[in-house]
Amino acid sequence: MTQLQNDEIFNILVGKISAAINRTFLRAFVVEGIDITTEQWSVLACLWEKDKVTQQTLCHLTAKDKPSMTRLIDKLEKRNLVTRVSDNNDRRINLIHLTDAGLALQQRATQIVHQVANKTLNNITDEELNTSRVVLKKIMANLK
Repeated sequence: MTQLQNDEIFNILVGKISAAINRTFLRAFVVEGIDITTEQWSVLACLWEKDKVTQQTLCHLTAKDKPSMTRLIDKLEKRNLVTRVSDNNDRRINLIHLTDAGLALQQRATQIVHQVANKTLNNITDEELNTSRVVLKKIMANLK
């Protein structure tokens, strides 16, 4: 098999894995009555770690561009999971803040994510997982 064929197979496999993981998360959220996407969860997870951060910080933490992050925050705000509040030091800056409803999702959503992650990594040794991490990080570095 040529290098190009290997690359095509790798790209297809990585895409299929990503899509399968996203579908599994979405199904698990739906079963539990949690109406969020995996992208919205990634924003909420950042805010559960540190609330009241700038949109730019969330872009950096989630590797999303500004327009995508604006849409994500708008949707989370419509669901009353986050709100924008002015920064006391610079009123031109909005900080993204969890609402009580957003905070209330943390335990249930985190539990679901842990269950899906455990299922996803079942029968994978620590050594295999570490090797995969190293390789994927090298690939990401090559793409920057």
